[in-house]
Amino acid sequence: MRDALTRRAQELAAEDAPFVVATVVRVQRPASVEPGNTGLVQADGTIEGFIGGVCAQHSVRLHALETIESGSPLLLRILPDGPEETIREEGAVTVTNPCLSGGAIEVFLEPVLPAPRVLVAGDSPIVAALRGLGPEVGLKIVAAQDITDGVLTPTAADLALVVAAHGNDEVGTLRAGLEAGVRYVGLVASTKRGAAVVDELRADGVAEKLIEALDTPAGLDIGARTPAEVALSIVARIIAVRRTGPDPLPSGAPITAVDPICGMTVVVAADTPSLEHGGGSVYFCCAGCRRKFEERRELAPPSRP
Repeated sequence: MRDALTRRAQELAAEDAPFVVATVVRVQRPASVEPGNTGLVQADGTIEGFIGGVCAQHSVRLHALETIESGSPLLLRILPDGPEETIREEGAVTVTNPCLSGGAIEVFLEPVLPAPRVLVAGDSPIVAALRGLGPEVGLKIVAAQDITDGVLTPTAADLALVVAAHGNDEVGTLRAGLEAGVRYVGLVASTKRGAAVVDELRADGVAEKLIEALDTPAGLDIGARTPAEVALSIVARIIAVRRTGPDPLPSGAPITAVDPICGMTVVVAADTPSLEHGGGSVYFCCAGCRRKFEERRELAPPSRP
């Protein structure tokens, strides 16, 4: 089973899919899970592997998706009884799950996230230097020549776009990056030529607010002269942008609901127990809570007209 999960993790990493490795590190008896049990939690909430019963899985899923959003590992403590509110500490969170049939469980959640993508337009020594330096600092450099049709398509999930095309469709590429919401868009050019490209962007109808986000000349001013030094200044600038906020990720905040029976917060997913009530959907941590809700609903007196 462990070999199968290892292969699956390698497949997800090769697909640049974010996921979380959930490892059980401590249990209190009785428990059906053992220390060392491992599972993978994907960005859609799918869990592969065994990390506890269905109630424990809901807590693992919820907080695993949070680690994908934050990018930081987390120690999750699941208690069968305790305070109703979630207790958060640095690097750890403690939740009470009254439906937990066994003892307390501690699970270490480690997110595995794709390297932030940096698009590079152009074919020059500076681009070659960027392609060599980027992976050394955890960036995935994607140049036009790496794509079948040779066309870069920026998206909001991209960390940066660097244009070093020396006049070859610079305006179109820059406009696509700015309008897509790429966090950093830089143009490799002299101050004079950069100003001319900015004028072209204005003439092309690009919003002034977007133009103000363009960094030209691209990179930090470190007095760079050689292509390698210019590439270093650009990578340093991208790193500064990256570390001032969360990495763009192809995932959204999970949709959650509160189980009306046990009070547990659950992620709304395809396999989350639910039923229709009062014109909407009610979600539960397990079939047992759903059954209790149905029993109470049947016993409730009919509402008056």
